Amino acid sequence: MTQAMHLAELNVGRLLAPTDDPRVAEFMAALDRVNGLGKRMPGFVWMMEGSGEPGTGNTEAKIGGDPQFVSNLTVWESVETLEAFVWNTVHRQFYERRAEWFEVLGKMHFVMWWVPAGHRPSLDEALARLAHLQAHGDSDHAFGWTYLEQAQLWKSHRCTQVAAE
Repeated sequence: MTQAMHLAELNVGRLLAPTDDPRVAEFMAALDRVNGLGKRMPGFVWMMEGSGEPGTGNTEAKIGGDPQFVSNLTVWESVETLEAFVWNTVHRQFYERRAEWFEVLGKMHFVMWWVPAGHRPSLDEALARLAHLQAHGDSDHAFGWTYLEQAQLWKSHRCTQVAAE
């Protein structure tokens, strides 16, 4: 009998301004709404406390002590359920506007990997997967959307073209 596997994902970003700055106010005001929607989605399994909340008292969600870093770590039953949340809900609108609130990091900042059902990855574990992806590219150990044959929605909804391109 094969153990059931779930999909873990980490998304990291750095805000353009401190959390109380008007330039990021709209994003900060939407966090609870978007995270709450995610938690109610079919296929949602788990979210790290403090996910998406920079500068929170939860040290587990902080990266390098930088209060402007935002990390979102979740677990989903399948690729399809994560895709449905990312691309078919209000989350997509915020994703498409990310340049208004986040710095361009210049390197991969999103990673997925399979975990045994019931496993709750730590931020350190997730950051190690991201580092592996950055160093080695897609593999069974750490991957992006392109690695997943069953991922389809990202193909039509991914990055919006920048006018200068």
